[in-house]
Amino acid sequence: MRRFLIALWLMLSGIVAQAAGFDHSGWDALLKKHVISIRGGLATQVDYAGMAADHAQITRYISSTSSVGRSVFDSWSKEKQLAFLINAYNAWTVDLVLRGYPDIESIKDIGSLFQSPWKKRFIPLLGKMRTLDEIEHDLIRDSGRYHDPRIHFAVNCASIGCPALRPEAYVADRLEAQLEDSTRRFLSDRTRNRLAGDTLEVSSIFKWYREDFESDWRGATTLDRFLALYRRPLGLDEATAKRLASGGVDIEFLDYDWRLNRKP
Repeated sequence: MRRFLIALWLMLSGIVAQAAGFDHSGWDALLKKHVISIRGGLATQVDYAGMAADHAQITRYISSTSSVGRSVFDSWSKEKQLAFLINAYNAWTVDLVLRGYPDIESIKDIGSLFQSPWKKRFIPLLGKMRTLDEIEHDLIRDSGRYHDPRIHFAVNCASIGCPALRPEAYVADRLEAQLEDSTRRFLSDRTRNRLAGDTLEVSSIFKWYREDFESDWRGATTLDRFLALYRRPLGLDEATAKRLASGGVDIEFLDYDWRLNRKP
């Protein structure tokens, strides 16, 4: 009886703890240990060999994400939900890379002619076996809950062309500041976003997800206006930003670098 009561207490404690939020400290510790900032913090590299050595800790963290039920998740604030989904996406991506590391040059090498790595169904999350695409597109982008294009600078595809894997976990009480900082850092990176003469050259992310950047977030109904909101990180003077917002600046999309974002 005593063992049963202890087990019941532990189970109920876990349910209460989940209802209050989610503990991302394990993932946070891994990121702080194995993610290296480069170019003044505008990009990062991942020590995948170090991550592999700590794979048991990654497994504990992603297993904990799988233990969250849909009803508990739905009881959280939007900030807690979004932080959870971003961290889950990034952690499961690292786990996927480690399945092929060190014998891959790109996350794309893990896929096949018939199935991209983002369509592999290997993630038990919120009561279903899911793909990375389902986390990003179904649970985040198309859920109708979050309406924030800055998530594209938070979810990480393990590639050099991708916005940096943040060297800390996303957390609800700092989510706004973290999303804004990640956005500004990415847009400040001249290897991926730059003014070249009269043309603004930007990451292909803005081509692939253009509709998200034209969704009237902070009044931006066109990609040009979204980018004009960030004229300072992009290095644009006020006159150029005004021309951009009115559609007077040509925009071109840079080739994406799919090489693995690993520490050399």
